[in-house]
Amino acid sequence: MSTITSSAGKAESVTVRRTEWSDAEEINNLISPGAVAVFGRINVIHLLENANLAVTLSTTKNDVLAHASFSDHPIEELVDQACWKNLLQNHINGEKFTPMNTLFLHLFVAQPGFSIGGAKEIVRAVFNVVVELEYICLLTAYRGSLEVALEKIFEPMMPVKEEVQYSAYVCHRHNHCPRLHIRKARVEDHDDLMHIFAEQITPLVESHGPYFLSELIEAQDEENHAAVCENEGAVVGFVSVSGLMDLKLFNKWFELEEFEGLRKTNPAHQEEPQMQGEKNNISDAQQYDEAKEPVEGDLMAEEESGDEPKDISQPDNTGSHIKDTEVSSEDSEPDGPPNAFCIQLFAMEKKFEMRSADFLPYLFKLFPDRDFCVISVPKPTPEFPLLQSFIRVTPRDTSTCSQELYLCHRWGLIRMLDVRVAVSSDIPAIQSLTESLSQRESIIEDLDLFLQARKDQDGTALQAFVAQVEERVVGLIIIRDEKDIEFIRANFDIERFMYFSHHQREEHGRLCHFFLNPVFQHQTKYIFREVLRLAHKSCLYYLLHYSHKNVSPPSLNAVLNFMVPVSPRRQIIYPLEELGINAPSQQITKQQAPFALYHTNRKLTMEPKVIINARIVVVGASDTGLAFLEALTFCPHLRFNNLTLISTHGFPDHCSDDNMRFLATSHCYSDQGLGQLSLRSWISVVTGKMKAIDREAKHVELMENGKVKYDYLILCTGLQYQMPSLTSTEATSQKSNNMNPHQPRHRHIQPVPSNLFTLNDLDDCSHVHQWLMDNFVELTGDAVLYGNNIDVFTCVEMLMRLGVSGHRIHVVHPPEDNPMSCFPNGSVEHTVKQALEKEEVHVHHDCLLTQINDGRHTDPVTSVSFTTDAQTLQLECAVFFSFFPKTVDYDAFKAINDACLVFDGRLVIDSTFHTNDPSIYAAGPLTKYSRRYHADQWSNSCFNSKEVGQSLASVVLPLCDPTLERPADSPSDHDHLIPVYNQAKIQGGRLPGGYDYLYVTKPTANRDKTAAQKGRDIATGHTETGNYFHLHLSPHDVVESITCLSKNTLPVSNLLCLYRKHQLLLNHLCSRYDEGLVHDMYSYFRKNWCLALYHDRFTDFEQEVRQIMDSAKLEGENGSVSIQEALQKIVDDKAESDQSMSISEVFQKSEAYSALRKSVLDYLKYNRYHLTMYARPGLL
Repeated sequence: MSTITSSAGKAESVTVRRTEWSDAEEINNLISPGAVAVFGRINVIHLLENANLAVTLSTTKNDVLAHASFSDHPIEELVDQACWKNLLQNHINGEKFTPMNTLFLHLFVAQPGFSIGGAKEIVRAVFNVVVELEYICLLTAYRGSLEVALEKIFEPMMPVKEEVQYSAYVCHRHNHCPRLHIRKARVEDHDDLMHIFAEQITPLVESHGPYFLSELIEAQDEENHAAVCENEGAVVGFVSVSGLMDLKLFNKWFELEEFEGLRKTNPAHQEEPQMQGEKNNISDAQQYDEAKEPVEGDLMAEEESGDEPKDISQPDNTGSHIKDTEVSSEDSEPDGPPNAFCIQLFAMEKKFEMRSADFLPYLFKLFPDRDFCVISVPKPTPEFPLLQSFIRVTPRDTSTCSQELYLCHRWGLIRMLDVRVAVSSDIPAIQSLTESLSQRESIIEDLDLFLQARKDQDGTALQAFVAQVEERVVGLIIIRDEKDIEFIRANFDIERFMYFSHHQREEHGRLCHFFLNPVFQHQTKYIFREVLRLAHKSCLYYLLHYSHKNVSPPSLNAVLNFMVPVSPRRQIIYPLEELGINAPSQQITKQQAPFALYHTNRKLTMEPKVIINARIVVVGASDTGLAFLEALTFCPHLRFNNLTLISTHGFPDHCSDDNMRFLATSHCYSDQGLGQLSLRSWISVVTGKMKAIDREAKHVELMENGKVKYDYLILCTGLQYQMPSLTSTEATSQKSNNMNPHQPRHRHIQPVPSNLFTLNDLDDCSHVHQWLMDNFVELTGDAVLYGNNIDVFTCVEMLMRLGVSGHRIHVVHPPEDNPMSCFPNGSVEHTVKQALEKEEVHVHHDCLLTQINDGRHTDPVTSVSFTTDAQTLQLECAVFFSFFPKTVDYDAFKAINDACLVFDGRLVIDSTFHTNDPSIYAAGPLTKYSRRYHADQWSNSCFNSKEVGQSLASVVLPLCDPTLERPADSPSDHDHLIPVYNQAKIQGGRLPGGYDYLYVTKPTANRDKTAAQKGRDIATGHTETGNYFHLHLSPHDVVESITCLSKNTLPVSNLLCLYRKHQLLLNHLCSRYDEGLVHDMYSYFRKNWCLALYHDRFTDFEQEVRQIMDSAKLEGENGSVSIQEALQKIVDDKAESDQSMSISEVFQKSEAYSALRKSVLDYLKYNRYHLTMYARPGLL
């Protein structure tokens, strides 16, 4: 924050920030006739959408004081945006202007009196933020004098030719934000430097002594140097560099092969960027290694998957085993003199941090024979601006280093990187660059299509560009017109980043191929910006297709770093046959293979991301854990480099089908949903099981003897079905002592029998399905299922679908302390029982497992024994499924308990997910709230797991995101109140009898699940006929629970939208039901009128309507009153109904009614591509 003074002498504290859409109205009000004369007539929203950089000067009250918009080309009325460079060179003697070092001013406005101060402050801020910027130009058709503020900062450029029909002005960096002066450090700088280091000096003094800085400066020699930077004679920064470093250790910890191990292996090529090895290449393929978390030990290296049928470029050899990778890297370590120097110590005054890169040219001059500058920083350290000129080096899987390594090549500092249209003469250079790529033929084929026809094989326009440095090609970019933009808009939330209506259809492009020499990786955003300008595009998309192939091209991460991931949108399930011609376009409703979407546009190309290197390790691929990771990875302004997921079976992206639906589902994540998220692009996956937590060393030990280090540990393991304990003594004790289901039972130590299964995830289900097909379905023998929950019944239905007859299945229910059906609806429970009886499934109640195979050898299981209230039950079996008990996994419990984390039946947390270790968080059914909250009946298991995971992310994000306020060290418990969650608990599955089942209910305390619910019930159909639909409404007529049992596939995403909707919003459901007009709620909720309720933006629309109603004023005899006040007066006066009618009439004459009507019509108009079945004004 700084202070500027108006021409009248008024001082104002101001902040320079990026312009937001909400500023548009204030900016528009500041446009004066003088501004129109210089810049022409401006549509502010359109300008903000297409400007590369829009900056606003705001007051402490967030009022707009001044605004400026900058673009990478002049005003389009003067010159084609792709040709401005030639224009300046030919007409205004502009040899020094390049697309990299020049921006053009498209608008400047300010409040009267603040224009001069505002213009100077904005220009200074822009030069400060855009490191490579040297000139800001203003080209205008206006031939008169500029306003005073612009004349103060711009100077006219004299045209070479008299016939030039416009005026040109330039603003130079050196007049507002000159490059810092760099010089050799001297001992007398010590006192100034101590002030710069501030509190950071304390640990250095403790470890190196009070005069270490003076000693460091005095010790300069040929290999060790220290430098300072000055601004107006004052020292504002310091750096110490050394040519001595342990390159062997660097190569052991980091993947430096593409940088030749930071050694000089080929002196003949030292004068040019390295062209050997793997290039940074992307052709619609997935990347993984860049984000891999360092892991010790003999672990399988998880590799990323994803491709697109058309073109996949990747190295042919991808390592699959860490030990092999480590050996090969050591064997192939290059030998030769060092080709790098390292930054040992760096400090900069915060005010000048953005200009830190001014040090780099000076440092490379100190080491003229070395091409790389490297710097290592602790992982938890927030990124500082200097690193924006560096490239992050991928750690090896075996690395135990607690530092991140960054490097910068001397050629990476060159400001002459040029992007131009590819030509035929570029083919030899491109062939040389792509010779190591497996999809080289596809790239060359598309390049040939561009050079010959400018179109691909299906007629879509292609454009190809090369990046070059001093006439040498260092990269290739191929894009095509985006023909599926309607589908993309309908299925992904791209409007979070743009106003779609301000972009023409032909301005959308798709990235097909991209590869770039690694030393220029940090210039990817600039290359995107140039491609958009030269191709006359405003938006660029990259489609990352979902696949199960293990591929690992090394470059995709470089591209995704500079794009933003786009969230998928929930889709309406349309009754297409009923809608007929009123159905949405097939371009929107067509089925496509799932893909994740990444996006960039003009304004995003100059918006940096905050890099987070803190190691965040999530244990457990539960819904809670996945929701947490999703929330982090979809923060568009953040890039997490060290997200790790530890899961017993890896990432849950196995493709499930109807033959593997053994378990019930929460409907939080589906295969398609995970494919659209592409979480594997951002996280490292370690397949293994947690064995121990070392809180002091901050690492998790795995069963396979591996270790995963963390800065923040997130425990989301949930609950699992456990192998039953097989000793009869323990069973008898549990029977008599009323076993506590929350207490982890003794672990089953013996080898697990080959035909005894616990099903906890899709991997288990896939394994069981294969085993059943090979060893059970076509053979004889019975199946025994032990447990009393919905998974037992979904498993029974799956067995029967595989061809197992009902009389071969035994369902054994264990005794319960609090007997409660897993089906809250009695009709559903009765129907399931009838279906089991019809299929002759044997059901046994109150049986506790005591022995397997009469206590003798247990593999395979041939018989099981149970104690009952009567005689002992013994069953022969060929396969045994254990769905009891479901509790905290024994290994997880032991790791938690041994780490001295408080465990009280569950892992104890506070209201903000903290355990008793400040670096360890936990969420989900694994946890319970501390007893100080006096809320034992509530736990995370009572709530929607996805909502809990998102809430957990909101707690952890402020620890990493510098744009958010960091919480206090001792968070308040808000008077010991637990958080409130609103989303529904969802349960679904396929039940015996072939029924599709869905149960949706509000969060309910554990003790209240059997309590009678107040309100009313509405039900249609019958469970026996497979069309049962039941709604429970609260006393306020709001839907609180939904129960569906159907023979047909349920439109789940539609039905979930009914939750928390008022019956009036459901087309007066209660009155229609009471009048006998609703006979089948399935068909009732398929009608056209309700499709708007299923739209993903309907909740936003509801919020907008609520705001209109809250602010509405009614004119009465005593002046204007709010609707709430008027209704309260009627209640207090016990008025007649005709007064309510009069309020309605008054409301229809108010401004709020007009605003409400406009809001409804705008909602339908804006979403018309989804809601084509609704009529709109002017349509008929």
